[in-house]
Amino acid sequence: MITKDKIDSSLSLLGDRLEALGGEPVALLVCGGASLIATRMAVRDTTKDIDVVAIVRNGTSLEKASPFPENVAKAIAQVATMLDLPENWMNPGPTDLLDAGLPDGIMERLAETRRYGSSLTVHFVGRTDQIHFKLFAAVVTGSGRHLTDLLELEPSPDEIERAARWAMCQDPSEGFLMVLKDMLRKVGYEQVADRI
Repeated sequence: MITKDKIDSSLSLLGDRLEALGGEPVALLVCGGASLIATRMAVRDTTKDIDVVAIVRNGTSLEKASPFPENVAKAIAQVATMLDLPENWMNPGPTDLLDAGLPDGIMERLAETRRYGSSLTVHFVGRTDQIHFKLFAAVVTGSGRHLTDLLELEPSPDEIERAARWAMCQDPSEGFLMVLKDMLRKVGYEQVADRI
C-alpha cells in the first residue's frame, strides 16, 4: 500500500527520473485515492496506486494517458524498482473516462497543483470532481472503498445529482441506471434517485 509520505517520495523521485531521462516535461491529472490522500480530503491514509486520468498539455488541454509517453513509462518503471513498488503503482486506469468527457470545468476546480522538479507537474483533482469519479466507480465496481470515499466527501443532494447525471453519460445503459438508483437510495439520496 502507498501512504501519503510514499506518494510524495515516489512523485519526487519520478520527477528526478524524468529529468535524468530528458524529454519534454510532463503534467499529469491525478484522481482517486492518491489525490484524496495527498490533498487531505480523505480520512484513509493508504491507497494501492496513483490513478492518472489525463496528460495535461498547455495547462488546460487534456489527452488520454494511455499509453504513457515512453519517457514517463520508463521513469515509472525505474521508480517501481527503486522504491520496491508494484509495477502499476502509477497507472492510466481511469483515462477512458475522457471518451465520454470529464466533468466540465475540471481544470478550474483543482484541489492543488505541485511541481516535482522541472520535469513533472501533478494536478490533483478537486472535491467536486472526486465526487463524480467516486460515484461512478462505486456503481461500476460495487467497491465499498469508492463508496466510503464518496460518503466521506459529504456531497450535497445537488452535488450527487450532478455527479449522477455525468455518470449516466459515461454509461447510458439501463442496467447502470438501475444500480445507480439503488445505491443512491441505500445511502440516503432517495430524492435524487427519483429525479434522475
